[in-house]
Amino acid sequence: MTDDNTRPKIKLFSLNSNPELAEKISEAVGVPLSKSTVKKFSDDEIKISVDESIRGTEVYVIQSISNPVNTNLMELLIMVDALRRASAGSINVVIPYYGYSRADRKARSREPITAKLLSSFLEMDGVDRVITLDLHADQIQGFFDIPVDHLRAARLLANFFEKQHGKDDLVIISPDHASVSRARTFAELLNAPIAIIDNRSPEDANTIPESVIGDVKGKRAIVVDDMIDTAIKTQIASETLKKSGAKEIYAVATHAIFSGDAIKRLSDAPIEKVIVTDSIKLSDDRKFDKLEVVSVDKLFGEAIKLIHNQQSVGKLFGR
Repeated sequence: MTDDNTRPKIKLFSLNSNPELAEKISEAVGVPLSKSTVKKFSDDEIKISVDESIRGTEVYVIQSISNPVNTNLMELLIMVDALRRASAGSINVVIPYYGYSRADRKARSREPITAKLLSSFLEMDGVDRVITLDLHADQIQGFFDIPVDHLRAARLLANFFEKQHGKDDLVIISPDHASVSRARTFAELLNAPIAIIDNRSPEDANTIPESVIGDVKGKRAIVVDDMIDTAIKTQIASETLKKSGAKEIYAVATHAIFSGDAIKRLSDAPIEKVIVTDSIKLSDDRKFDKLEVVSVDKLFGEAIKLIHNQQSVGKLFGR
């Protein structure tokens, strides 16, 4: 990282959601992780202490809001409060996976917009900037009145796929109509056509069978999404593509939530490989033979260095 004596010192902190990724990000930045202690009382209340002076420094806290979502969220909020009370010069939160992002609107009457509530929590807590990756809904950026750097993993994932699996006979699949923009970006990066799974009745999938809009026969199909949670959508998409004549099927997603029976569904589905990033920590029991993981450490590391040196992060938004 550029050594500029006119800039405040930079310090990186990791909480408990993804310490492995935090360590790799610190190596990419060239700054070691600073010391803090996270403990729990007997009733599971969280206690955090910052174990070194951060007065006047530019602080980055690395924490995904992933399972256990509420525990990791509270860790982040409590840490930010501790940093603010310790006179940090600025507080930047690095959130590789932004939990509650699916609650970005009122889908039904009398529902909350939890993604907006979370943004309010972070701002009131004293956060100066948010750095995140592949939000479920782009409009979440507008929920904040502070800078939000919304990084993209598409180029990283596309480059990995091309290097590992080639780009012959590809077709990029949007698993539903809402994901077309994401699939189009991936298709442009790999110079491939696009097809769409026509999923018009997600709440009653048995009444209207899914079909494919576009030609997939004899092609290698890549199902692109921002996250894989229960993997039901991914499994159904792969089975639909197989019936439509696709010769190989791959699943690519930024965030590997892998809830419930997701691992079994992905293992049983007609999918060659499942390619994800390490935005969410994967325990050993959430790993399986088809899985390939791409690290986003350098993407976040470069973003932190650019922000620290007061340079544009714009070139990272298209990745």
